[in-house]
Amino acid sequence: MVLSDTVVTDAQGDYICSRYSLLPRKNQLWVRFPVLTCGLFVRRRVVEELGICFDTKWRDLGDFFWVMEMTRRRVPMAVLPRLTSVFADTGENMNLKPNALRERQVKWQMAPRWVRLLKHPFIILSRVRLAARGSLVQQPFDYSLYTLASPNQRVTRHVSRPTTFWKGRFGRQS
Repeated sequence: MVLSDTVVTDAQGDYICSRYSLLPRKNQLWVRFPVLTCGLFVRRRVVEELGICFDTKWRDLGDFFWVMEMTRRRVPMAVLPRLTSVFADTGENMNLKPNALRERQVKWQMAPRWVRLLKHPFIILSRVRLAARGSLVQQPFDYSLYTLASPNQRVTRHVSRPTTFWKGRFGRQS
């Protein structure tokens, strides 16, 4: 599995932030999911030969349990330190809906008690790991994408002041 970095845009394709991926660590996964799923690339062999598939009982957190199983089974993983994907935050994304909030509560209850007790140190550790990846000092860049206004031709946008702060998300997620 390869995890890459992602540009987050609004529904019109305008830049919101950059999300850096981290290699998942089994127990930290309960607290922080280290990748946006659009930046996750998995060999077919993982599904076909190892049989690691989405658990269909999870409508909104299937990606969490999928990555957790790959981590548990020690599937080889690496971070590709490149922006390869775009995630459009439309405000209507599944992870903001009531079912996702319910599933996150169930997941949190499933986490080992000691992980729940170490939630804040795990958050700090995740932030330190992101800083070590260079998330605090980003260079300007361009990205290209298809938008609703331009579905047949890519539009290129310039980001002069990249950030990892996801405007509009702070406080909406648990």
